[in-house]
Amino acid sequence: MLRFTTAGESHGPALTVILEGIPAGLPLLAADVDVDLTRRQQGYGRGRRMQIERDQVEFQGGVRAGETTGAPIAMRIANRDWANWQEIMDPAPREGDADGRRRAVTRVRPGHADLTGLLKYDRDDARDILERASARETTARVAAGAVCRRLLAEFGVTIGSHLVHLGGIDAVAPDPLPADLNAAADASPLRTLDAAAEAAMVARIDAIKAEGNTLGGVCEVVVRGLPVGLGSHVSWDRKLDGRLAQAMLSIPAVKGVGLGIGFEAARRTGAEVHDEIEPAPGAVRTGGVRRRSNRAGGLEGGMTTGEPLVIQVAMKPISTLMRPLATVDVATGQPAAAAAERSDVTAVPAMGVIAEAMAAVILSQAWMEKFGGDALTETRRNHDAYLSHLAGRIGS
Repeated sequence: MLRFTTAGESHGPALTVILEGIPAGLPLLAADVDVDLTRRQQGYGRGRRMQIERDQVEFQGGVRAGETTGAPIAMRIANRDWANWQEIMDPAPREGDADGRRRAVTRVRPGHADLTGLLKYDRDDARDILERASARETTARVAAGAVCRRLLAEFGVTIGSHLVHLGGIDAVAPDPLPADLNAAADASPLRTLDAAAEAAMVARIDAIKAEGNTLGGVCEVVVRGLPVGLGSHVSWDRKLDGRLAQAMLSIPAVKGVGLGIGFEAARRTGAEVHDEIEPAPGAVRTGGVRRRSNRAGGLEGGMTTGEPLVIQVAMKPISTLMRPLATVDVATGQPAAAAAERSDVTAVPAMGVIAEAMAAVILSQAWMEKFGGDALTETRRNHDAYLSHLAGRIGS
């Protein structure tokens, strides 16, 4: 089974990710991962941390001579800011620790994991919680997703995203979307395809920053090249739409997920929602048919249809405000202003890159469940045989 786990804290020495289940023989270089690590750090409205870090991956297992070996892939991304935090984050006890370490967080932040985690894990310093709950952890997820993206690319699958809403401002995307979606989106400081909306969003970010406030928004992930039949209808936990939604909602600050037209489907009639089907001889990936529209977003019954997979992901405003909200100091039990850790005004453009990574992981899981194989050559044989079978199914 393809799976991954991450370890490390925001200001610890490094982030680590172990990815298991990638077949042997996949060409893989550090540059394949670093490109997405860099994309994650971009975006107008980011904080000073992104100026400190220069995220790069170091393979520590599972890759040899530029190819995967079939063993778990271990990756490490160093935190450059660790140099400034060693005294605070040192794993070993230090003299004077009985009085607490510097920069202890007791004025817990509303909207963050601080208070709930402190109570759940019986800690006195919320830094034990916030260092792991930090969105910095998603750097490791992006590394895992980059490897999975590389696997899917071997079969012609592409994953991209673009920003469609920020802080009350909608972006109007071109129809059809650019063939190379990420190349077009990454050219914008907000990863949006609407230049007029981008200018308004930049002005909105500047105004909100001056207020010490934060903004949320929505990104759309688009996956092209998937064949019909990934996922399954037979059990609740095999439905691909549910698995994708869980993965997206695991991203820090993400509060909503829509597939296809999403919540808009609840406002329309069935005739205005469901995608009519017509013959399409030669359309092998979709089984010799096509949908006249794609309001379902490439998923029906928990399975891919072969049409583009479309996921909209909504992110709330970041919880750390430079104009602190009211809270309680857990050390005294008295009212206080929340702690103000270094933060972004908005991280929605970066969230789109993280959402791409999580989509890549879930789709790679479904890919390996469908096609299997210990080696890439075996996976390819199984995939090609499936497409050959599909070519002879409908109307042949």
